[in-house]
Amino acid sequence: MRKRGTITSWNKDKGYGFILPNSGSKQIFVHIKDFSNRHRQPEVEQLVNYSESVDRQGRPCAINATRVGDGTEKIGSKKAAKLPITIAILFLGVVAASVFVGDLPIYIFIAYIALSIITYFTYAFDKSAAQKGAWRTQESTLHLFSMAGGWPGALIAQQILRHKNQKESFRFVFWVTSALNLFVLIWLFSANGSKFLKSLLQNISLG
Repeated sequence: MRKRGTITSWNKDKGYGFILPNSGSKQIFVHIKDFSNRHRQPEVEQLVNYSESVDRQGRPCAINATRVGDGTEKIGSKKAAKLPITIAILFLGVVAASVFVGDLPIYIFIAYIALSIITYFTYAFDKSAAQKGAWRTQESTLHLFSMAGGWPGALIAQQILRHKNQKESFRFVFWVTSALNLFVLIWLFSANGSKFLKSLLQNISLG
């Protein structure tokens, strides 16, 4: 019987990794030779279909593994993958325009750019660590960066690095944190929000 799971770690140099079954059971071993397409390296957070077997030591392992979507990719999928990047760039453009017309202080735009860059490289570090089986960045840390204002960088990283872009539970929390950040930004355009921001900046400058 075919099963489905998510690749939780992958060692590119040695050609093996582990799959966490969607059923919630313990993760199992998988080798590159057990993929139908051996020329394309699997990636962390990638969904795969597989059959379960046992190795010579009687330990469970995956065989006949295929990546979800292999051979069935739709024509518009590449365009759909570019949409999140477009959203991130357009958002930063709107923030820049708001700074230009005087609705927001330039510090807000600088903060979004800085946090987006930090978040992007945090995603890159986490993916590299996952491939090497090294220490991983906690998902709560990634969500914290997004909520603080780094979500545009996170969107770009998810698509370019193909990291954390298929795990549904992570994606749900990511969009919640992004929405919270947008809510705060919109509030800053209100009378109370603008007053609070001016008071905060004055206190910082005096300090």
